[in-house]
Amino acid sequence: MRLTVVGCSGAVPGPASPASCYLIEADDADGRTWRLVLDMGSGALGALQRYCDPLEIDAVAISHLHPDHCADLAGLHTYLSYHPDGPAETLVYGPFGTASRIDELRGEGTHTRALTTFAWQTGTPVRVGPITIEVESVVHPVPAYAMRIEGPSELESRESAVIAYSGDTDVCAGLKKVASGADVFLCEASFLDSDNAPEGMHITALNVGKVAQQAACDRLVVTHLPPWADPNATRVEVGMHYRGALDIARPGMHIVV
Repeated sequence: MRLTVVGCSGAVPGPASPASCYLIEADDADGRTWRLVLDMGSGALGALQRYCDPLEIDAVAISHLHPDHCADLAGLHTYLSYHPDGPAETLVYGPFGTASRIDELRGEGTHTRALTTFAWQTGTPVRVGPITIEVESVVHPVPAYAMRIEGPSELESRESAVIAYSGDTDVCAGLKKVASGADVFLCEASFLDSDNAPEGMHITALNVGKVAQQAACDRLVVTHLPPWADPNATRVEVGMHYRGALDIARPGMHIVV
């Protein structure tokens, strides 16, 4: 699998990055490339086109329905509906109510086949070509899910690899389950421990380090830092507990697993 960070700004788009959006690509046994997009936050659609044509997206996986994770589904709907090589149909997996949220973002309720939605069900894996997605409910002010994504590895030393994605969450059992033994753990860190963050909303950098270390993740990529955050302070706080390979997400970051 190949992971590309399209957007990683938390809460709102930043001057150098759209809000949350990540592209996962994997090739099946016949050589066909499958494309899965994790979240479509504010400003993501434009940046996504640097890495693939949206007509080539097989599925979009939405962690929750806050604008910084789903707002550009409206733009994706327009792109798929009116592109001269369309219309194309893309599957969207998300929390219950995703279809209504897309209509709200579009400002109209006329349904088309551009985006076909399905609600997440914990315990029921979703297949996108050679990629399997399993979700766990996590703690956030709205229904939210963390994802465990397994697919073929690009490395000769292994057949499969796991990418874990936190979405937005505080520390909880679902997050720990998704992260366990992941090759890459893509985890938000919206606050520092000194920020006195409200409980049940976002995880602190200190706790990200604790969860990743306990989960024995091979590589941790910290994301969803708001534009006003200090990446260096975040790195230091995460590193107080996590001893593995550590990166701060940036647009265009490309990871092969």
